[in-house]
Amino acid sequence: MRKITLNFSLLASVLLVSACGNSQSVQTAAPVQTSLNTNIQQGDVEELLNYLSSDELKGRQTGTEGIEMAAQKIEGIFEQSGVQEYFDSYRHNFKIDGVEGFNIVGMLEGNDPQLKDQFIILGAHYDHIGVQKAIEGDSIANGANDNAAGTVAVVELAKKLAEIDDNKRSIMFVLFSAEEMGLQGAKKIAKRLKEDDLDLYTLFNFEMIGVPMKDKDYLGYLTGYENSNFAEKFNEYSGKKVLGFLPQAQEYNLFKRSDNYPFFEQFNVPAQTISTFDFTNYNYYHHVADEAEKLNVGHMKNVIESVIPGILKMANTPEKEIKLN
Repeated sequence: MRKITLNFSLLASVLLVSACGNSQSVQTAAPVQTSLNTNIQQGDVEELLNYLSSDELKGRQTGTEGIEMAAQKIEGIFEQSGVQEYFDSYRHNFKIDGVEGFNIVGMLEGNDPQLKDQFIILGAHYDHIGVQKAIEGDSIANGANDNAAGTVAVVELAKKLAEIDDNKRSIMFVLFSAEEMGLQGAKKIAKRLKEDDLDLYTLFNFEMIGVPMKDKDYLGYLTGYENSNFAEKFNEYSGKKVLGFLPQAQEYNLFKRSDNYPFFEQFNVPAQTISTFDFTNYNYYHHVADEAEKLNVGHMKNVIESVIPGILKMANTPEKEIKLN
């Protein structure tokens, strides 16, 4: 997540209001009975999280050897899982301020002759801020929650959705680079896909999902909640309240601070981010102590499994039901 300045007195007031109740609650349908196997392996989640946020990758800064190692790991998993290349390879290359960067892009082609030309993008940034000023001898900003956690979610979703193989619309998986440089990777690929006349239905972005929220009746909040019916329809599809409204997300305009926003600008479609970082439940944002051991892997597994039914329903409805307000 790009760095923001917090007004803590304002935050305290907002949290108090939030604790007293939220009038913008989401109405959900009764739980849907399904035989869909959404189970993922917690060991796989933990293994990839540990690798991406290891000291060996030195904080995955764009243009460094560490992010190259992360990219190779992701590409290997995509290839092994049967996730196709969208471009000539899994990489979408760009240059920003003299730095060579690349997004990692895979896809699952839809199985419906008409709907396969419509795309859903699942995204997360896999870069972080690299080596920083040492604190107690530690200078590597490992970026476990920000955003190895979101990266793991997208990779695991790619594996599971390839295994299920039941999507009428095509699904694209994008791991963005240079998010920490001002959403540059997302800006570059959004512009490229717009030039290619991609028919983008929605973009669902994953940002900082490594720790659970406290005292909420939903699993994660959706940035830009009020901009579309995304949360309402997604919860209906899921049969439970997966997505909710967080006042702080609106107050700090988080809708514009992650990789969903360039796609909203280019395509004018629902392009929004799920997160479980609520400014009170994790103290290591952009800090060298943002390490895998501080995250809740069981919670991450739950988030990933919980979004699968909604994503598949999005991919299979005859019409585009999720729309901007």
